[in-house]
This record gives sequence, structure tokens and C-alpha cells, in this order.
Amino acid sequence: MSEKDKLWGGRFGKATAELMERFNASIGFDRKLLEMDIAGSLVHARALERAGVLTSEELARISEGLEQVRAEFSASGHAFSAGLEDIHMAVEHRLTALIGPVGGKLHTGRSRNDQVNLDERLYLRTGIALIQGRLRQLQGVLADSAEAHLEVILPGYTHLQQAQPILFGHYALALFWMLERDHGRLGDTWKRADLLPLGAGALAGSAYPVDRQFMARELGFSGVTPNSLDTVSDRDFLLEAMAALSILMMHLSRFCEDLILWSSQEFGFVELADAFSTGSSMMPQKKNPDSLELVRGKTGRVYGDLFALLTTMKGLPLTYAKDMQEDKEPLFDAFESVQDCLEVFAGAWATMQLRPARMVAAVDDAALATDLADYLARRGVPFREAHHAVGRLVRFALEAGRPLRGLTLEELRSHSPAFEKDALGLLDLRHSLSLRNIEGGTGPQAVRDQLAQARAALAS
Repeated sequence: MSEKDKLWGGRFGKATAELMERFNASIGFDRKLLEMDIAGSLVHARALERAGVLTSEELARISEGLEQVRAEFSASGHAFSAGLEDIHMAVEHRLTALIGPVGGKLHTGRSRNDQVNLDERLYLRTGIALIQGRLRQLQGVLADSAEAHLEVILPGYTHLQQAQPILFGHYALALFWMLERDHGRLGDTWKRADLLPLGAGALAGSAYPVDRQFMARELGFSGVTPNSLDTVSDRDFLLEAMAALSILMMHLSRFCEDLILWSSQEFGFVELADAFSTGSSMMPQKKNPDSLELVRGKTGRVYGDLFALLTTMKGLPLTYAKDMQEDKEPLFDAFESVQDCLEVFAGAWATMQLRPARMVAAVDDAALATDLADYLARRGVPFREAHHAVGRLVRFALEAGRPLRGLTLEELRSHSPAFEKDALGLLDLRHSLSLRNIEGGTGPQAVRDQLAQARAALAS
């Protein structure tokens, strides 16, 4: 494209280097903003007509032309020249080619600086809605899984050491509530992005009396941005969304780590379905949890997207600089990666097979030691003293090579005279769980109540 054909080329007497054209162009990736750019341009054109800049006939021609551009650019296989630079210039250039010089009036009172900010906010609104939908789908899978396995007992861990027995439903719902916070964080992100930037111009505001409140209503925003300098330099709304996505991925990655461990022969608590596993090119017996490993791996990728944009923004003076063109690829990559990971993780969880017998058999009965300490505390022994007494009892059992559940009342009493016969009944997994029916606990009734809360959250 020659300089005279460039929409900003009047100032320039010589052609842009071909290398610079390629280096400068973003059309290869910001074409994803086509629908948002057309939507914003249609509303901007109506605002120009209301301000007396366009006649009703010109508005009609521009609107029809934009719809034609949308159809052409949306066609499968449509190729964009690097000389078009970005989706904004591509749309305007093609519009002018279709309807003549009146197409050049569309950009009156508008800059690419406020235009791209608008497009990104519209993309963000769509992206958040898609992610929230995927979150709800995964939460439904988790709630169903918890309900289907309400009675399944497994070891709970701290420091990757067995701690206390828990119910699998309690474990599944732990992720449910993490995702509920993620859902809320994304919604909160949109509250701060829900302002129309159009009308901010390049940095100082439009010189034409376009009705910003009208445009905000037409595009579904709750209001308009209050400061033009802040508006065109702002990418906080993208950073906040990508931070929320990073936290979401951290949640998925932690559960991937558990399930990867649990699917090993050493644990054998779960088996992933063939549909979400792969094999080894060398070892024919292998069944690898690659779906979960990839989700875990892509967590770092989403973190990288966030840090790439933070790094881009950290040293920029107000207001706009071309560095900010680097915001789009991390944005697109983060949202698309998270959508894929949520879908894959939901599929892997929904289809994996639990092995309840392996889970309950793996519970070390030393995990019931806390119940013994609590027993003594309820009988008036100071908890720290009870803790030491039961610690000595555990050491005694280990040295004798005997399980806690195999100790006699006399042996219990040799470590604390506060033990009575009813203490022997404590050394039972179901009884241990029944002691924890406190709200939010892992007791059977508490988990049923929690599941009802989860269903209510999904219904709302």
C-alpha cells in the first residue's frame, strides 16, 4: 500500500519500509476484534448523525457499508494485507472503497486510541461471559460428582502427609467454592470496565458534540469514562481480568497436581478415562494424565500473559504509546487458553473413575489421633497436654508395629488416665467424620448441607 493510500499518510513523503510495515502491523491478530469494531463504528456513526456531522443519507450508506465489510471480512479464508496495519484501518479502508469518500467521515471525532479501547472492552465483556459460562459447567460437574460419591472416604493431607480423613464430596466442593470466587472476581472486573471510552479521542476528548451517554446506552455500558487522558492510557481492565484468570488457573493447577498423583500406581485413587489420557511412544504399558499435565503447564502460560502486559505498561508515559499494541496477543491467548483448560478439566473430572476401596484402605489410622486428643480435651485435660499424651501414644504404636485401632484400653490409659472405655469407639473412620458436622466441615450432614448451598449458587 502506497503512502497516499494510507489513512494517515498525508504527513509523509516517502514510503514506509516493507520491514517496518510487517513490524508495525497487528492485523494478523487484532482481526479478532472485527465484530467489536463494527459494533462501535455503527454506534459512532449514529452519534455523528445526531451531532449533525452526518446526514441521514450518509448514515445509511455508512451503516450499509459497514455491514458489507463485516460480511466480507468474516468470510472463511479472507486474507488481510500487512499494509492495512490493524482491524480499524482495514475496516475504514474497505468501507471507503465500497461507498466512496463519505466513508472517510466515519472517523470524525474519533481516534484509534479510544477506538481500540472500546473494542477491547467489548471483547472483554464477551470473554468474561464465556469464561463464566464454562465455570458454571465445571461447577455443575463438581456438584454432581460430590453428590454421586457422598459416602466415599479418603485421606486428607497437609504438607503431603496424611492429616485427617475427609469425604470425597467435601474435596470436590472445595474446588467448587474456589471457582465461585473466580466467577465473582471476573464479574467484579467487568464492573470497573463497564464504562464507554469512545469520545475520549486521541487523548483530549472529541471536538464534536457526540453524545457519549447515548453511545454508552446503545453499546450496553452503564456509563462513560470521566477522564480522556486516563481513558486512552488505561489497560487496568485487561490486567485485572488477566489476574483473575491467573488465579483461576492456579486453582485448576492445584487440583491437577492432586489428580495426577492420585492416578499413579502408588496411590491408585482415580483412573482417568482413555479419552483424556495419552500413551508413551516407547513404553506400551503407560497411561499418562496428559490432559491434566497440560492444564497445569498452561497455568504458567497464562501467568506469562499477565506479566507480559504488566511489563509493557510499567514504564509508559501518559497517554498512548505504540507499546500498547502488545496488549492484544496476551489478552487473546489468556482467554482462549482458560476456555480450553476449563473444558478439558471438566471432561477429565466427569469421566474419571474413582476407586473408593483404595482410598479408604489408604487412610492411616494414625489420622484418627486428633480425635483421641479432642477426647481428652473434652474430659478436662488441657489440649496441649492431651496433644503430648496422644503424641507419645502414636510413637508407642509405631515402635510396637501396631495400629492405633489395635491398642487396648489399658495401653491407652498408660498414656493418660483420662481415657475410658468409650475412647475405643473413637477409632472408627465414620465416627471421626460424624464429629465434624460443623457448618463447612467434612461431616456427612455438613457436606450434604454444603452441596445444597452449591446447588443454590448454581441456580442463582
